[in-house]
Amino acid sequence: MKKVIKTLLIILLAIVLVAGTYFSYIMLSYHRIEDKQSLGVEEPTAVAEKLAPENDALSLTTWNIGFAAYLQDYTFFMDGGKESRARSKDAVIENMNDIVDVLEQQNSDFYFIQEVDFDATRSYKVDEREVIHDALDDKAYVFAQNYDSPYLMYPFTSPHGANKSGIVTLSSYGIDNSIRRSLPIQTDVAKFLDLDRCFSVSEVKTSEGHSLFLVNFHLSAYTTDPTIVTQQLGMLYDIMEKEYEKGNYVICGGDFNMDLLGDSAGIFGVEGGENASWCQPFPVEDIPKHVSLVAAYDENKKVASCRNNDMPYEPGKTFTCTVDGFLVTDNVEVDKAEVVDQEFMHSDHNPVHLDFKLK
Repeated sequence: MKKVIKTLLIILLAIVLVAGTYFSYIMLSYHRIEDKQSLGVEEPTAVAEKLAPENDALSLTTWNIGFAAYLQDYTFFMDGGKESRARSKDAVIENMNDIVDVLEQQNSDFYFIQEVDFDATRSYKVDEREVIHDALDDKAYVFAQNYDSPYLMYPFTSPHGANKSGIVTLSSYGIDNSIRRSLPIQTDVAKFLDLDRCFSVSEVKTSEGHSLFLVNFHLSAYTTDPTIVTQQLGMLYDIMEKEYEKGNYVICGGDFNMDLLGDSAGIFGVEGGENASWCQPFPVEDIPKHVSLVAAYDENKKVASCRNNDMPYEPGKTFTCTVDGFLVTDNVEVDKAEVVDQEFMHSDHNPVHLDFKLK
């Protein structure tokens, strides 16, 4: 009996030591990426010299590509599913090739792309930035790193691992400069789940001597503090109001992780998002003067921009919600905004396409 007790105590002590060591590693490894970081712009000479036209048709596509892991039958452990990483390196490469094909088909002047991995366990170290850059090499290119997470040991059978990910902005017109801004996040234990967050601000000069500011973002998904959302949106609004007062144009776009339609469950006919922190109604009452929310919706063809990942995608059964869209200043005339129905073949998000003019 004494030997059994001694063995159990040794095992228990080993577990405590391993857990303590891992906890210390997580705490010591945690860091936030530098705020107000100047971002490098890569662009062909011909693009660098081009000015964005005013009073002419332009287009922008935003898409959270879900680190190229989310096929139609993929489920994710943070949303109540089972999987934590892409199924293989080959699967990531194949899906990335399909993703850039879809992007090219949009033939947009500008692109905002979120959840683009590099050197990440969950996407088998595939540099997804390179795939996008190589496929759309006729565009000006900017990358902003969103987060650099320490190794997550969960789920134990297939850990999510250590992951570096970010956002890509592409432009058919020269980008004069670009900067990374850190978003407010929770400072308690939730920061280890929701990770770092940022947005990038890229300035494009226009034909009439103004500037178009392209703000690409990926807001928090798993925050438990509702004031964080208010603070994050507040940063976006501050930039929009300041530049609008100068006579410039601003388009903010990306993954809001909020229900832009207000009642996606009712609109798309599937319940299941009432407890999801990433699909709470967008606070339209806080939108400042001279700023408008653009939420893509077609009454005749109801297509959501995002699905829940607790189950494989099944139309009419899987909860869907529109969380991807835009905020624009009043001098941006929106012609059309639509969700591009990919039936969630390549990501848990569908692309959202915007046609507009700079008035």
